[in-house]
Amino acid sequence: MAPPSLITAAPAPRGELLRHPAAVAPSLVAVVALAVATLPADKAVVAAFAGAVLVVLSVIDLERGIIPNQIVLPAAGVVLLVQVALFPGRAPEWILATILAALILMIPQLVKRPWMGMGDVKLALLLGATLGWGVIGAVFLAFLCAFPVALALLVRHGTRARKMTIPFGPFLSLGGLIVLFAPHISGLPAS
Repeated sequence: MAPPSLITAAPAPRGELLRHPAAVAPSLVAVVALAVATLPADKAVVAAFAGAVLVVLSVIDLERGIIPNQIVLPAAGVVLLVQVALFPGRAPEWILATILAALILMIPQLVKRPWMGMGDVKLALLLGATLGWGVIGAVFLAFLCAFPVALALLVRHGTRARKMTIPFGPFLSLGGLIVLFAPHISGLPAS
């Protein structure tokens, strides 16, 4: 029997990924507008696309408990190709960060611990391609943001909380968006 979950991962009707696409539209517009308003044109293209994909994947993960391969894998490939084309001097960083981010999040799967889903591992591919070495900060922020939620579950449900799952994709996306935009909004130097 699967562990209880905080989300209702009911299958969506065939062909439907988002149950409420209109509800996601304001967040998509905000992410794209933020990218265009705060970043140079070449970086804004990548940030707008990746940010929009992160928003959509977060909502799907919250609604259904999955990060669909048909979105995350092509998006990671597109972002990686565009990054290498736009910034060829940083190609080794984009490629290594993409691969290493996924490998690090895959470690629990390799030691047979279901702490991290494979969708989260594939989302790390997208984050690595988008952020380069900034993916380290994004993953750190994701765990930092997820900690209070996990603690609240532990307080509320006691030891039963150890068998519960929470969707980690939205936390990874939030960490990625913070690393992507926070330096440009705050005026801090960015990579």
